[in-house]
Amino acid sequence: MIPASIPSPPAEWASFSIGPATIHAYALCILTGIIVALLLTSARWKRYGGNPDVVWDVAIWAVPFGLIGGRLYHVFSSPDAYFGPDGDLSRIPRIWEGGLGIWGAVALGAVGAWIGCRRAGVRLAAFADAAAPGVLLAQAIGRWGNWFNQELFGAPTDLPWGLEIDADNPNFPAGADPGTLFHPTFLYESLWNLAGVALLLLLDRKFKLRGGRMFWLYAAYYTAGRVWIEALRIDDAEMITILGVTQRLNVWTSVLVLVVSLAIFAYLSVKQRGVTEHSVYLPGRAPVGTDNDETVHAAADNGSGTDVQSSDTSAGTEPGRANLPETKDASGTPASAGLAPEEPRESDPRN
Repeated sequence: MIPASIPSPPAEWASFSIGPATIHAYALCILTGIIVALLLTSARWKRYGGNPDVVWDVAIWAVPFGLIGGRLYHVFSSPDAYFGPDGDLSRIPRIWEGGLGIWGAVALGAVGAWIGCRRAGVRLAAFADAAAPGVLLAQAIGRWGNWFNQELFGAPTDLPWGLEIDADNPNFPAGADPGTLFHPTFLYESLWNLAGVALLLLLDRKFKLRGGRMFWLYAAYYTAGRVWIEALRIDDAEMITILGVTQRLNVWTSVLVLVVSLAIFAYLSVKQRGVTEHSVYLPGRAPVGTDNDETVHAAADNGSGTDVQSSDTSAGTEPGRANLPETKDASGTPASAGLAPEEPRESDPRN
C-alpha cells in the first residue's frame, strides 16, 4: 500500500562531496533555475529582435546582485537566527543553508540588470519583459532546494499530500508528534509558478505585452499566490500588525507589491494603448541596419498608434528642384519645360 504522504529526502542528500569541495543540493537547485531562466530569456530576447548574447552580458551583473539582495532581505526579514540571543553572524553568507528573499533578489537584481542594460545599450523595460517568465521558472525550480533542506514547510495537515519531516531535523517544530505531516508549501509555490509561466507565455503570445507590462504582470501573479502560500508557513519570521491584523512580514510585502503591480500594469496599458511595436534598444544604440524605435515612441507620446516619420522630399525629383512646385501653362505643358536654357558662362566650352 502506498502511504498518503510526500517523503522528504534523506538528510545526506542535502549535500555531497567531490574531493575537497562540498556541493549543496539547495545551491544546485538555484543554479539550475538560473541557467534554465537564462536560456528561456535568450530565446525570448531573440524573438524581440535583440541579440541573444546580450542576455548573458546582463546576467553577469543581474545574477550576483540578485543573490546578494535575496540574502540581505532574508537576513532582514528573519533576523533572530543572525542577531538574536542565539544568533550567529557567521551564518549570514552561508547561502547554501537556505534563505533567499525574492523581494531583495528582484530589487537588487534589477539594479544589476539596469547596469548591464545600460552597458549593452538596451532598454531595461524590454529586458524585464523578456526575462519575466524565466524568472518565474527559476523560482519554481529553486523552491525544490527547500525540499532537500527540509525547511519552510507549512502547518500540520492530514491531507494525503502532507510532507514528511524527520523528527530529528532542526526544523521539526518543537512539541509536534513524530510522524506529523505538514503542508508542502515548496510544492504549492513551485506548481503555482509553473502555471504562471504557461499563463504569461500564453498572454504574451496573444496580447504582445511590452513596455514593462509583462514584468509587472509577473509580479502581480506571483504575489497573488505568495500571499496565501506564505500564510501557511510556520517557520520563524517577523510579524507585523496593521489595522489590528497580524501577519508575517512577507505576507504584507506580497499584498503591497500586488497592489502596486496591478496599478502600474493598468497605467502602462492605458499609456501604451495603440502602440504595437517597441524597440529593445536605447535611442542611438541600435546596431547598424536595425530599425530604430524613435518613431514608435513618438507615436506613444502623442497618443496615436501610427509611426511618426519625416517626409522624404527627395524621392522622384531632380537635384535642386525638390521644393519647386510644378505648374502648367494653358496648353498643359509643364511651365518648367519651356524655360530657356541656362546661358553658358564664359568659361563654358560652348562659347
